[in-house]
This record gives sequence, structure tokens and C-alpha cells, in this order.
Amino acid sequence: MDATPGVGLVERARAISPLIAREADEIERTRRLTPAVLSALIENGLYRALLPQSLGGAEAPPETFMQMMEEIAKADASTAWCLGQCSVCAMIAASLDRDTAHEIFNAGPGILAWGAIAHEARAVEGGYRVTARWDFASGSRQASWLGAHVRILGADGTPRKNADGSPEVRTILFPVASATLHDVWQAIGLAGTGTDSYEVNDLFIPERFTAFRDVPSALRERGLLYKIGTGSTFSLGFAAISLGVARTTLDAAIALARAKHQSLAAHAMRDNQAVQGLIGRTEGDLRAARAYLYATANAMWRDLNATGEFSAQHRSAVRLAATWTIHQSARVVDTAYHMAGATAVFRSNPFERRFRDMHAIAQQLQARDTHYEDVGKAILSEGR
Repeated sequence: MDATPGVGLVERARAISPLIAREADEIERTRRLTPAVLSALIENGLYRALLPQSLGGAEAPPETFMQMMEEIAKADASTAWCLGQCSVCAMIAASLDRDTAHEIFNAGPGILAWGAIAHEARAVEGGYRVTARWDFASGSRQASWLGAHVRILGADGTPRKNADGSPEVRTILFPVASATLHDVWQAIGLAGTGTDSYEVNDLFIPERFTAFRDVPSALRERGLLYKIGTGSTFSLGFAAISLGVARTTLDAAIALARAKHQSLAAHAMRDNQAVQGLIGRTEGDLRAARAYLYATANAMWRDLNATGEFSAQHRSAVRLAATWTIHQSARVVDTAYHMAGATAVFRSNPFERRFRDMHAIAQQLQARDTHYEDVGKAILSEGR
């Protein structure tokens, strides 16, 4: 295996960012990644960032993946969101047999997308049958395969249970051609993600195209990355996207302050002490959020390499850092937006779309306030 997994991913992301920035208006207008952007992401191997090396992927460590996400998000949040979603979905390859994973991920474009957990699949001879509709499939318009997380019913219709009594949930995988996609994503932000709904009718899923997601005992790959699981990796990736959006929005406000002379003001914005102080404090807030997120991810990765275990404490720490980083990034974007004044409301300037994108990010699962309650409960339970 490559001794330096993921090398070059960040540099390639940075290299194609100008192209993505040029295409951002068209992505917003059509609510789809453009062919030029999709080709650049595929040709530079960015969708394969978290795919196992055994399948030709990069199997990149969290820090590399996060930095890649930041660079793409600086250019366009929708592109970064699609890339992050589908990259993490590819981690399911670590729980599939080699031939099945090869069929899904090594036949172009080899992109998998999925939506929220919902509905049931019934066990039948050789696999499962399912009729259902799912929502929130970011990146589905670029995907060659779709997945869904479903509760399993036995042949008699009785819900199957795990050893601990919880419902058995499997991830089922099927070609995008087997599903009907519904164009429903008319959203305030992240418009270009095409986070649409999809459905199947009496679809047979062979057993080998199913897997247990984020179940360590079901892993077929030995790489430590896959012990982290998709849930925590989604958290880190989407928090990194929020940092990229915040960084580029604050940079735009700084550039504006250097050049703008506000109406009725005696001095240029750059000479206004209130503006100077606001930029200083906001810059500190953003740097602190980034440092906290990366320090948490890196500490988790060091521990994982030392012990081989991804603990409940690691999961809680990642959840807290990611949630707080997204909320802090939203505050940075809000500050930059208000600092820009009337300039910010025009679509031709670099504030309005980023403001909407950031607040769409902050409404997603990864930013729920209830995560603080979960972490607080875990902290208070320590030492009992």
C-alpha cells in the first residue's frame, strides 16, 4: 500500500478551484454540477479520496480529506457538498466483497450517492425486495449507483433484530438506472447539489449488494480509516466545508473593506476602527474554529493509529467539534455579510450565495443543536 495515502489530493483540489469558481453561477442556475466540473473532479481522483487503496482509491487520512473539502468549498459550496457526500458514501466499499466493490466503484464514473434512513426491505431467496422512496440524495445527479439504509423484514414480514434487540438495518445498493429520480430540490442554499428524492418499485437487491454500514465487525478492509465510519467522517467533511465557505466570505469582506468608501462616511472602510476591530475578532474566531476542528481530528487519528480503536469518546469529540465549527462558521459568514452592507445583497457580488449556502449547511443533520445535549449527557455520565 502507498506509504503516503492521499498525497496530492489537496493540491489537485486547489488547482481545479478556479474552474469550479467560474462554473459556480451555472451550477446555481441549473441546480446541477456542470459537465466541466464533474469531469475535473473525476479526472483528478477526488471522488476516490476515501475509497480503499485495494480498489485504486486514495484511502486518505481525515486531515487530507478535510483540507480537500475546504479548498473546493472556497470555490463553490454545492460542489464541495456533492463531493463530500459521495466520497464518504464510497467508504461502504470497505464492507463489500472485492468483486462487488470493484463492479460499483471501478466502472466509470464509479460514484455512489444515498439519502436518509427510511422504509423496509423484505428478505427473499438470494436477497431482498423493496418498494420505497427516499429523500436527501445529494450528488445523485452525478451518481452511477444509489444506496439506501433500510430496516429488514424477514420473509414472513416480521422485523429482524440484531443481537442487542435493535432493528437490523442494511445498506442496499443498486444502479441509478433502477430508480426514478424526482426533481424536488428547490432550496434556499446549496442549490447546485441536486439533493433530490428517488424511488424504486419491487426492486430485487442481491445479497452481495447489501452491507452493514459502520459496523466494525462487518469490515472487510483493514485500513484504520474505516473504523471511523461514515457518520463521523460526514461530520468532519461537512464541518470543513463550512470553514471553506466562511474563509472565502470573510476574505471577500476584507477585500471590500480595503477598497470601499461607505456612503456618508468620512473615511474609507479600511480606516474605520470599528471595521478594523470587527475583522480582527472575526479572523480570530475563524482561526480558532479551524484549529479546534483539526486538533480534534488529528488527536483522534493519532489515538486510532496507536490503539486501533475508535472509541465512543472519539465519536463524541468529533461530533462536538464539527457541530461547533459549523455554528461558528455561520457566525463568521453573518458578520462578513453584514459588514458588506448593501453590496452583499446583489447576486453579482461574492456574498449573497455564500450566505444562503452557509445557512443551508447549518440546517443539516450535522449542525443540530441536539448534538450538544448528546455530548453533555456523555460528559455528565463519565465516572458513574
